[in-house]
Amino acid sequence: MIEVKGLTVRAGKHELRNITFGVPSGRYAILKGKTGQGKTTILESLCGLRKIERGTICVDGQDVTDASPGARGIGYVPQDGALFTNLNVREHLAFSLRLRKQANAIIEKRCLELASLLKIEHLLDRSVRNLSGGEAQRVALGRAISFHPKVLLLDEPLSAIDEDTRGEMYDLLRMVQKTTGVTTLHVTHSREEAESLGDIHLFLDNNGIHLS
Repeated sequence: MIEVKGLTVRAGKHELRNITFGVPSGRYAILKGKTGQGKTTILESLCGLRKIERGTICVDGQDVTDASPGARGIGYVPQDGALFTNLNVREHLAFSLRLRKQANAIIEKRCLELASLLKIEHLLDRSVRNLSGGEAQRVALGRAISFHPKVLLLDEPLSAIDEDTRGEMYDLLRMVQKTTGVTTLHVTHSREEAESLGDIHLFLDNNGIHLS
């Protein structure tokens, strides 16, 4: 569950004020809005990458407003995927688990589980420099869900995916959400994407976030 109350946050000259919304546990919410309205700013605020001025953020009933990013139980896939070019696919899947000091055996088991779930077993030892757009997004998604987060945030994850791959990625995202049960908030400008994936539709404008 995501619960945001009275969120006020500044990004450059733009300020979002008194943003309040919620996403029930296990649901797939789509967040839409015009370019520049602050959708990415909201995701960054939720996962602790942007300091807020006022308001509260709760995940599964726990107030995480002042928690560090790693302590919030949130997985995040930024728009560009933010893959590290010095790591291969296996190392990306292991990244968050190593930060959490998991045992090597647990990490290896989880990497294999993720590779199977995302159908990237054949890519485990490949450099991310040599991945297609769809493959790179699968790796970014795997890294985000590797530590079993309570919430998954997706910032236009399919914006760089070609049309031939898009339907396949819809199926993948639906399957991952159903398999893991992770509460998901997905930013997109695409009506087709929103209708294919979301069971809750939110819209951000100058009056805040409301159901669309």
